Amino acid sequence: MQHPAVPELAHTRARPLHWVATAAAVSAVVALSGLLQPDPATAQPAAQAAPAAPGPVEESRPAPPPAAPGTEGAEFPLDCGPADAVVQDEAEGDLDGDRAPETVAVVHCDAGSGTPPRAVYVLTAGQDPEAPPRVVATLLDPLEQRSIGAFAVRDGAVRATLLGYSSIDIPRCCPDTEEDVTWRWSGKAFLRSDPARSAAGA
Repeated sequence: MQHPAVPELAHTRARPLHWVATAAAVSAVVALSGLLQPDPATAQPAAQAAPAAPGPVEESRPAPPPAAPGTEGAEFPLDCGPADAVVQDEAEGDLDGDRAPETVAVVHCDAGSGTPPRAVYVLTAGQDPEAPPRVVATLLDPLEQRSIGAFAVRDGAVRATLLGYSSIDIPRCCPDTEEDVTWRWSGKAFLRSDPARSAAGA
């Protein structure tokens, strides 16, 4: 038998001991990789998407107060005969504290000339939106034979300057007296106060 010129390398021949050593090495690598895996309890979770930014907060706003009634269609308790009732002036405001404004109207008959007496009425809206406003109080009766100068609704009260006559001899066109009065709701009725008269009686 002729021997080869180049000696045979030991690793080129498979022996049983070689396969045992290789299998042991692979098992060790697998076991080591298992030890190097992170603990599930300490593993960092995957990055989560940032929560969406909250939308704008809607502010609750109180409902607007109802509008004051107009004077159109109102039936004023004023006897003008064949003439019409004319609204000379009007103002609005919450007179009884219920947050629903009333309308106060200065009304007189359309006499055509002279200075017909004025009346002052308080109106509220009807329960039916289509219904005309209702007269609920008479502050100044035309029988008092007064005219109205300054007139306003302020701070929950009706304020006016009443123009009158010192005697029956004064022409109806030209009132020669005046007094400032205030009407305020008492909870049951409108009370009239006259600062000048109150001071005179003190």
